[in-house]
Amino acid sequence: MRKGTLLTLVLALSTAASAQSTIKIGAITSITGRFAEFGKMQQAGFKVAVDEVNRKGGVLGKKIELVVEDNASDVNKGLAAAERLVNAGVPLVLNEYSSSLVKAQAQYLARQKVPNLVFTSSGDDITKPGNDYIYRMNQPATEYAKVILNIFRDNKFKSMAIIAGTGAFEKSVADAAQTIAKGYGIQVVEDQRYDKGLTDFRPVLNRIKGKNPDGILMVSYAEDSVALMRQAREVGVKPRLYAGGAAGFALPEFVKDSGSAAENVITATAWIPQLRYPGVQKLNVELKKALGGADPSYHAAQAYAAVLVAAEAIKKAGGTDREKIKDALNGINMTTAFGPISFKDFDGFKNQSPLAMVAQQVQGGKFVPVYPKTVVPKAIKFER
Repeated sequence: MRKGTLLTLVLALSTAASAQSTIKIGAITSITGRFAEFGKMQQAGFKVAVDEVNRKGGVLGKKIELVVEDNASDVNKGLAAAERLVNAGVPLVLNEYSSSLVKAQAQYLARQKVPNLVFTSSGDDITKPGNDYIYRMNQPATEYAKVILNIFRDNKFKSMAIIAGTGAFEKSVADAAQTIAKGYGIQVVEDQRYDKGLTDFRPVLNRIKGKNPDGILMVSYAEDSVALMRQAREVGVKPRLYAGGAAGFALPEFVKDSGSAAENVITATAWIPQLRYPGVQKLNVELKKALGGADPSYHAAQAYAAVLVAAEAIKKAGGTDREKIKDALNGINMTTAFGPISFKDFDGFKNQSPLAMVAQQVQGGKFVPVYPKTVVPKAIKFER
């Protein structure tokens, strides 16, 4: 055997051994495009979790490695990203943020019989009716509406208005709010849905102003949430309480970019650093470090927990066989700094984690917890 051939063979064997020394886990997020702000949070969570798992010895004696694909905030590019991960042979995929994108990605992965863990997206129809290969850590959109409507009910609101985008998440939250409001005896005096690209909300806000509702529920993504609140203040709408159905309203950038217009806005969220789960404060510090000092949103904490769940499922499965990992996910029951995680079937949802929701309010230019009592809430401040 010639020396050059031998060297080539040795390098090939070395490369193969190196490839086998890690366990690769697929992940899809929005690194670019309109949801990139959420993708930045998720990448921070990924990094903190991967470092933690590998520092503790990895999984089954091997380090884990994330193969992250960018869906560019686009449905078709998301499907292409999912296909690349399937072809790469990853044992499961962490599936990310926007409900419109995630639903398509999740359904494609399920058809390929690849377990996928939806860790941030909330559209009800992702796990209702669901699929054997789709698991979700985050609560469905219905719960985001419920925590806000519970606050309205507890404070004896008689009327409310809804402004929501027409995307899957926004629609799910707004539709749920309509149903819950009816059950609580709260009259919805205005329900306005808008298409992506609308920048002038003043006509809608003026109509709502004329009806003087006790509460206003707004459901929109990052860029719209800032415009909505600035224009609401400009128009002079004054409900007792403004509420955001998570998404853009739950990001630290909403407070920063809206300035004083964000004051007293309440929003539903899946995680805050004031929760009493083991390791919450340590996680908050690590996420801030990964974000260069910026405050993390719940999206970062969810991404962190998703990696831990994936690692635990692979460990329980004893390897990277997709069917065994699916079976292992069914038996997951673990506590993380994001919260307790298990997957159950309830209320028509399948493989859904029954996570408790919380609410926070902007007070003095920063988010503080206001609901429920388990987070040691501060008193809610009302507009009137």
